[in-house]
Amino acid sequence: MKRPNAAGRTPLEGVIAAAITPRQAQESSIDLGATLELIDFLGERGVGGIALLGSTGEFVHFALDDRRHMLNFAVRRSRVPILVNVSHSTLDGAVGLARDAVSAGVAGVLVMPPYYFRQSQESIRSFFYTFAAQVGDATPIYLYNIPACTSEIDTTTVTDLLASGRFAGIKDSSGSLNYFQTLGEQRSKTPFTLFAGHERIYGQCLRIGAQGIVSGVASALPELIVAQDHAYRAGDQDRIGRLDARLLEFLTQVEQFPWPAGVKEAAKQRKLKAGALASPLGETENRKLAEFAEWFRGWLPELLRECGK
Repeated sequence: MKRPNAAGRTPLEGVIAAAITPRQAQESSIDLGATLELIDFLGERGVGGIALLGSTGEFVHFALDDRRHMLNFAVRRSRVPILVNVSHSTLDGAVGLARDAVSAGVAGVLVMPPYYFRQSQESIRSFFYTFAAQVGDATPIYLYNIPACTSEIDTTTVTDLLASGRFAGIKDSSGSLNYFQTLGEQRSKTPFTLFAGHERIYGQCLRIGAQGIVSGVASALPELIVAQDHAYRAGDQDRIGRLDARLLEFLTQVEQFPWPAGVKEAAKQRKLKAGALASPLGETENRKLAEFAEWFRGWLPELLRECGK
C-alpha cells in the first residue's frame, strides 16, 4: 500500500522549523496564545513548514488532550504545512494521536519507536507496520529516527520499512553520515522524502539526497537555516562558508545547555514568548545562560544582515 504523497500529494521540502512549545508559567500546560504567535513568526520568515511537538517541542511534558487542543488551533492558524510528532510510549497512544492529527488536517505525522524502554528491531518493525495499518492512507507517515532519545531504527530495519512503500519518508536525527548514506541509497530504489535532522551536517546530507531539514535551530533562527538552504542549493560556496560559520557560533553557545534551553532563550531574546523551562538549570548554567543572552543580543543583528534581513 503506497502512502498518500506517493499518489499525488506534493512532498514537503526545504526548511521545516521544529518549533519549541511555550509553557504556561508554573504549569505543565501549553501556552496556546504564545504558540500561535510563534507559528505566525515562523510562517512569515520563509520556512517550508513547521513541525510541532517533536523533541525540540518537548512533547513528553504535555498531556495528550493539551497536545490535541493546541494542534487543532495551530493547523488553522498556520500559513505553511504542519507536521506533528505523534510519538508515544504505546502503540494505542501513537495511533490515537495520529487519528486526531488527521482530523486536524496536518500535512503528515512523525513517529519514532516507542520511547523509554529499549525495543528490539523485530518489535520496531511490528510497531511501525501495525501503526501504518491502523492509521491507513489518511495522512503521510514519516519515520523519526532519534537514537539519543529512544531505540534506533537500524539500517536493515529502516530499509525494509521504506522499501515497503507504506511510509512517506523519514527524519533522521542520528547525526551519522553513514546512516544517512544508507537512506540515500535506498531512496534511489524507492521514492520517499528524506529529511536531515542535524544542522551541522545538512550540507552533506543535501549532497547525499536530502529534500530538506527539520531544524530545531530554525525555531529561533529561521532566517539562518533558510538562508543556508538557499545557499547550499545554489552552490554559493562563499555564502555557504559565512553562514556555516554563523551556525557553528550559535551551536557552540546553545550546546552548553540541556536541549532546548538555549534555543528557548534565543527565542525570548527575539521577543517571542518561549515559556518556562521544564526543569530548572543549575547555578552555573543559569549564569552561562545570562551570558549567552547578552552575547545573542549583540550577535543577532550581524547574523540577520548576513542573511539579508
